[in-house]
Amino acid sequence: MLTTTHIAFGQQVKKAEAGNFLIKNTTIHTITQGTIKGDILIEDGRIANVGSGIVSKEARVIDGTNKHVYPGMIDSGSRLGLQEIGSISLTKDFSELGDFVPQMKALTAVNPNSVSIPVTRVNGVTTVFAKPQGGTFPGTGAVIDLFGYTPEQMSAGAEGVIMQFPSTGRRHRWDSRTDEDISKDAEKAIAKINDMWNEILAYKKIDSIAKATRTVWDNYNPQMQAMMPVAYGKNPLFIEVNAKNDIEAALQWVKDKNIKAVFMGVSEGWRIADKIAQAGIPVITGPVLDLPGREYHRYDASYTNAGIMTKAGVKVAIRTNDAENTRNLPFNAGFAAAYGMGVEEALKAVTIHPAQIFGIDKMYGSIEKGKVANLVVATGDLFETSTQIDYLFIRGWNVPLESRHTLLNDEFSERTPGLK
Repeated sequence: MLTTTHIAFGQQVKKAEAGNFLIKNTTIHTITQGTIKGDILIEDGRIANVGSGIVSKEARVIDGTNKHVYPGMIDSGSRLGLQEIGSISLTKDFSELGDFVPQMKALTAVNPNSVSIPVTRVNGVTTVFAKPQGGTFPGTGAVIDLFGYTPEQMSAGAEGVIMQFPSTGRRHRWDSRTDEDISKDAEKAIAKINDMWNEILAYKKIDSIAKATRTVWDNYNPQMQAMMPVAYGKNPLFIEVNAKNDIEAALQWVKDKNIKAVFMGVSEGWRIADKIAQAGIPVITGPVLDLPGREYHRYDASYTNAGIMTKAGVKVAIRTNDAENTRNLPFNAGFAAAYGMGVEEALKAVTIHPAQIFGIDKMYGSIEKGKVANLVVATGDLFETSTQIDYLFIRGWNVPLESRHTLLNDEFSERTPGLK
């Protein structure tokens, strides 16, 4: 009975509205071209025009007076759609068996009917990088829009192979290994990923020769095929790495292998920000709302991390690294803004920077003519908890601001008296 009630509240009652829309007389945070006053015309799922005095006989007019319009926010690392309830294993589908499974695509496991998706949308998050986790190569993450009946409909057209860089130091405060054992384990871990990469390069060599000579060969190897975009330098490898010594080791490894990379996590990036910037490697960091990684770090180490790296010259995007609490992305960015990153850079970290990192910036990440109409119409600053969102557009659809939370609120704030 309890499960049935949850499902009933979880379903979307209102339907998204298709059509053309004209948002008039509003404050537009374009991200890439400053903040302007004007109008935005939405047609066929795209931003058809941005400017002043725009007129359309076919569009539904939305009064944007005293409102602020932002690009939809992008969470650069989340389990949203891959996990429903953290304490119930049957609802978690973000980890596969095996240490080398890059062919396992997160997109195929995304649940479009996840109760957490509408909960996330109503906070202005329109797009996420749904990522697997587990072994050294746990799979391929997918950038998805939070609207659609199937995973394919939700796809934003970008994917990325993920790698977990081995931890080369003490794993926790109870790690009782000797320094010698730690050193030996680190050497074994690095040797293991080197062996994996050498196998990838060997496959690439055969593949290159076959293509050059137009030779047909039996190349059915899903794992290796999944790695080819990275091996050929077409796509970056998304490397999860956090501790300072591990980041240093990862920087050297990427340089030695000549790999195009994006670092994820990077919780101690503040300790080595200059070296990351010098290497020119973009970073996806977060959660910002987190405890310090070590007991002797300052209380605000997680809050200031993104800002320190930004000031050093690192391109930074922010993630929640969560599932049901992906909705808190604006508040993660807000803390980063308050602790040194600044509002402008924090906005970029949840809009244009993720779009650039994932290679979709021609269509996402800012308010410009021709881009996908993922837009948020709000009463004020997106990072302020008091701000209310009045309209949400995903691919030009006017998506209802309705979720399990709003339905529960409506039910119990206006409940019938019941039995006496």
